[in-house]
This record gives sequence, C-alpha cells and structure tokens, in this order.
Amino acid sequence: MKLHHWVSVAAIGAGLAVGLGAFAAHGLKAVLLEYQLAIFKTGVNYQMWHSLALLGICGVASQLSSRCFAIVAWAWLIGVVAFSGSLYLLALTSWYWLGPITPMGGVSFLIGWVGLAIGAWRSYQR
Repeated sequence: MKLHHWVSVAAIGAGLAVGLGAFAAHGLKAVLLEYQLAIFKTGVNYQMWHSLALLGICGVASQLSSRCFAIVAWAWLIGVVAFSGSLYLLALTSWYWLGPITPMGGVSFLIGWVGLAIGAWRSYQR
C-alpha cells in the first residue's frame, strides 16, 4: 500500500475507536456487564493507540526502509483486527473460543514495535 493509504487506514482506525468508545459509553453501558464493558473499552484503547502510532510512523516513513515500514504497519493493522476485534466480539457475544485470538493480536502489536525499534536503529546506522 502507498503511504497515503496508510494515513487513511490510521484515520479510519482512530475515528472508529472514537465511535466505538462513544457507543460503549452510551449504548452498551446499560446492556453489558461491567466486566464486558471493560473488555470492550480495552479494545477501543488499543485500537486508538495503534491507529495514532500508525499515523505517527507515516510522518517519519522516509526515515525507515520501505520494508520496515510495511512490516510495522501491517503488524499493527493485524494487531488491531485480531486484538481489538476479538475483544469487541468477546464483550458482545458468548464466543469464548475467540479468547486465543486476542494474544495473537498482542503478539502482532509487539512485532510491530520491535520492527520499528530495529528499523529506526538501522536507519540511524546508515
């Protein structure tokens, strides 16, 4: 994907996080148990932080190799879908089989952060 596509993905992700957070605070508060609401809000928080992080690396993309940028961006996008998405579904349904997917999303987030650290270090070394 081109850089402007990633900016759009980041903006859509952050906008969805705002909308989902408002939905949780106003629409789900009376429907979900406190525990379920906390799970949903955790998904919103991780989605927002990683959407903003993706937007941030778009600003420094020229400092990273295109391969590093792609690895980090895709890892974070997969992390949002797997981690936050599984938490949203876990909170709203009784699909407990989704539980193992959440940590895979967390690992994807970590891969992105480690990739960014390595990529930044390598770009500094050049």
